[in-house]
Amino acid sequence: MAATRIMTKHVGIGQTVAQMLARSIAYGENPNKTEQGELVTTYACDPYTADAEFLLSKRQYKAITGREPGNDVIIYQVRQSFKPGEITPEEANKVGYEFAERFLHGKHAFIVCTHTDKKHIHNHIYWNAITLDCTHKFRDFLGSGRAVARLSDTICIEHHLSVIANPKRGVNHYGKWLGDRAELTHRDLLRALIDDALAQKPADFDALLSLLMESGCEVRRRGKTISLRHPSKPGFIRLSSMPGYTEAELRSVLAGEKEHEPIQKRPQATEKTGTLLIDIEAKLQAGKGAGYERWAKVFNLKQMAQTYNYLREHDLLNYEELSVKTDDATARFHALSAKIKASEQRMAEIAVLRTHIVNYAKTRDVYVAYRKAGYSRKYRAEHEADILLHQAAKEAFNELGVKKLPTIKSLQEEYAKLLAEKKAAYAEYRTVRGEMRELLIHKQNVDRMLDRGAYSEEPNQDHERQ
Repeated sequence: MAATRIMTKHVGIGQTVAQMLARSIAYGENPNKTEQGELVTTYACDPYTADAEFLLSKRQYKAITGREPGNDVIIYQVRQSFKPGEITPEEANKVGYEFAERFLHGKHAFIVCTHTDKKHIHNHIYWNAITLDCTHKFRDFLGSGRAVARLSDTICIEHHLSVIANPKRGVNHYGKWLGDRAELTHRDLLRALIDDALAQKPADFDALLSLLMESGCEVRRRGKTISLRHPSKPGFIRLSSMPGYTEAELRSVLAGEKEHEPIQKRPQATEKTGTLLIDIEAKLQAGKGAGYERWAKVFNLKQMAQTYNYLREHDLLNYEELSVKTDDATARFHALSAKIKASEQRMAEIAVLRTHIVNYAKTRDVYVAYRKAGYSRKYRAEHEADILLHQAAKEAFNELGVKKLPTIKSLQEEYAKLLAEKKAAYAEYRTVRGEMRELLIHKQNVDRMLDRGAYSEEPNQDHERQ
């Protein structure tokens, strides 16, 4: 599906708001484009009086709020296009209606007009800028184009429809299905038939013509001139007007005098899409088969639509790229986790060491006196608490491998430095953790969807903090 950005309908020069509304809606509801109005559906408005209703809502908005709607924008529009032959007009209208429902959340009246006058079925969706209660106005927002495209694609995937992997703005991109481009010409189709016939190794030129006729190609002889017509095209094309495929050249090929070089035009690669998106899209569009049924028990289409959009938006166009990025994010997460743990461990050591240093200093004189008294039991009994604190401090120093006691000031400075590093690392940690979680989820979705074996589970988290 292709979807345009949100388009505002402004009042033109010498035009009133009423005239703008009437003209815009009339174009969408054109009976020659909508099967005599059968493909027009509305929400909270009548298709015959929608322009008057929208205009009335503008006046009510002003009366209720005391504000004049800016720039006289009373109506907005979005266009949707669908791949030729993939959807019926009725289904396209339902998809457009669903889009409007989900995008506008039932707050605005809207009209969905499905046009069938082009090769590609497409929707024109209009909605009233004023809310139904006439107290607020729709505001176009930064990134609205991306939001519209994302929602359209999500709904499209949920309905097993194709989407454009990398749409671009412009006449030949937005609002028009890209599959309409690069259509094969009559000569291209004939070259393809001749290539297929030559691949069957006909004995001579007459045998080649027989194979062409069997494939549905019409052969006409007028004197020495031979013309061909593809079954899907009107008119005849002379062989003499097809370089590389003239009668003389084909006879030379059949006689083994020259090598045939097929020049049939093939669909040009457009944007880089990657096999991963193609595989996912094919799976989603299948909608049947044992593999799909197995997947559907574990999954749902909304999840897969989200994964598809994520892969496209982040340019993860093949499985290897997805795997590498997931592994990198996981490695960064574990590295940061280890760094935070190391900082926390050292900070805990500093806290313990600082306590023991203070206790050691406070009880040093008592312990020296105890030692001078020959470790007298009587002296120990009188000062047991201080002696125990001193001995505990000395044991802690030995366990920590402390040979020379640091100053309290140096420990405080080290602690402050570690705390600052931990805060900085944790800010990055939360970002990387979110990225890793997202990648793991989407990779797991892909693994399940495409039956790529065991899928990854998110590792246990040791640093969940508020």
